Order: sequence, then C-alpha cells, then structure tokens
Amino acid sequence: MKYEYYASNNNGKDDYGLKCVNEKCEGLICKEFKVKFPPQCQECQPGIESVMIPRPIFYNPNYRACGKLSGKVAIVTGGDSGIGRAVSVTYAMEGAKVVIVYLNEHGDAEETKKCIESLGGYCMLISGDLKDPNFCKSVIDNTINKLGKIDILVNNAGMQFYQKSLLGISDEQFDCTMKTNIYSMFYLTKNALNCMAPGASIINVTSITTFAGEPELIDYVTSKGAIVGFTRALAANLADKNIRVNAVSPGVFWTPLQPACWPKEKIPTLGSDCPMGRAGNTYEIAPIFVYLACEDSSYVTGQVMHINGGQYMG
Repeated sequence: MKYEYYASNNNGKDDYGLKCVNEKCEGLICKEFKVKFPPQCQECQPGIESVMIPRPIFYNPNYRACGKLSGKVAIVTGGDSGIGRAVSVTYAMEGAKVVIVYLNEHGDAEETKKCIESLGGYCMLISGDLKDPNFCKSVIDNTINKLGKIDILVNNAGMQFYQKSLLGISDEQFDCTMKTNIYSMFYLTKNALNCMAPGASIINVTSITTFAGEPELIDYVTSKGAIVGFTRALAANLADKNIRVNAVSPGVFWTPLQPACWPKEKIPTLGSDCPMGRAGNTYEIAPIFVYLACEDSSYVTGQVMHINGGQYMG
C-alpha cells in the first residue's frame, strides 16, 4: 500500500515533513515514521469516535485511582468522545459523578456512559447545542436539580474546520467556530459560578495551535487564543473566592476532531513532526485534568498546561 501526499503551500514542503509512505507503511524523505492511522475522513463535526480506525485508546488499565475526586460533581462538555471521554472515565475512576454534555453523538455518549457504569461510576448524559445560551443554562439547572452541586467544570467541547486561506472561511463558519469554542464557555461558566463553592475548579481546553500557529485553522486558532485570555482573566477575578481556573493545551491527539477536520491524506502522518514521533493517546492527557480538579493543585490557577509530546515548549 502506498499513499501519495499533496504538495502543501508551506514553502513547497509537506506540512508533516513527509512526501509519501512506502509499502511497509514507513515514511520517506525526512525520517522514518510508522503509520498508525489509515487515510480517513468524516463529513460531520465534531466527529464520531465509534467509526475511527483504529479506535482511540481512552482507558489505561494501569492507572491507579485513589479517590482524589470522591464525592465531587463534574460537568465535562464534549465528554462523549475524544479527550472528553478519557477525562470523564478517569474522573469517574477517581470517584466523581460525571455529567457529560454533548451535541448529538448519541452512540458515543451511550458507550462512554456504559464504560463509566461498568467501572462502578455514575454518569448523566445531556444532549444539546452549546451555542444556545438557554441550553447552557439548562445544563447547569439540570445538574443542580439532580446532583445538588457543581465542583468541577471542564469546558472541552469544540469544533475545527480546515481552510487553506482566510478567504475560504465563510461568515457562517467563523460564527459557528467562535460560538462553539468560546461563547459556550462563557455561557456555561457564567451560569455555573452561581453554584460553585470555594475549592471548585474550572478547566478550559485550548490548543497547541494558539502558541505554535496553524495556517489552515485560522478561526479555530482565534477561538483557542481567546480561551487563554479568558482563563487568565477569570483566574485573577476568582482567586479571592478560591475558585481556580486553568487551561490545558493539547498537542496532536487521536480524536474524532482529526478525521472530521483534515483531508484524509493528512491523517497517516499525524504527530510525525512531534519529538516523540507520534500522536498522543487520549488516556495520556486525562491525568492532568485530575490534577487540576483535585486538591493537589490548590495553589495553581491561571496556568496553561502543555501536553504535546515536546512539540511546543512554553
């Protein structure tokens, strides 16, 4: 099997330093690279995990939970799949009751809930559009009505669209990206603050693209940059209330966002330009969310945690 890659607009070089992959699935030209992901794409956003090849690895059987989140209630947006799924499962393993908010990926959400329940945890699913401020309010209201409190809010839901040029980004796409990635964070956090006590934790998900730049994700990068500013300003605003606000900045991870965004030809080389030479597994990022949610990080606020295999060092 041989995959030929298009010539990018990055000064004539392939974005990931590779031009093709040989019959043994080894990268040529710059360095050898073992392909883990065959070419694939999805037509919907934010993508479906159950149809990905291979399936993302979200559960680490060697993880040793010790009740760091026992008795806590956590809301995880986009918790049905990808990084959100790994976080939701790990939170449940640490003793938290998990509320997963997702758009319409019902199969993925039910699969995540089943996994959490098989581990002895509690999971509540809420489906709807986070671009709608009324829905965001209902998420908080439903959580309080059912579980009585909110200790952890993970603003993870997001969308990204591939466009080679700013001229290709329609007003509708820009509006969708900003409302999904940053407006929803504002709506949810504003409503949740009324229900959060001292010691609560808000964790926002930004992206390596904010710091390294990604020329084909301009609107996505813009929204993720806004998240960094939102995190730092809100952290300073809430410090005297002992509500901590931090952000996690993932590098390239194998999640539904990848095949839902990129042309299928780019999928086999995801992560090849990382010093560790691969994309991350979602279970590898979940522990930092545990740290930021529990008392271990009681003196940490306004920070951006970079988890990217050494691709960006900030």
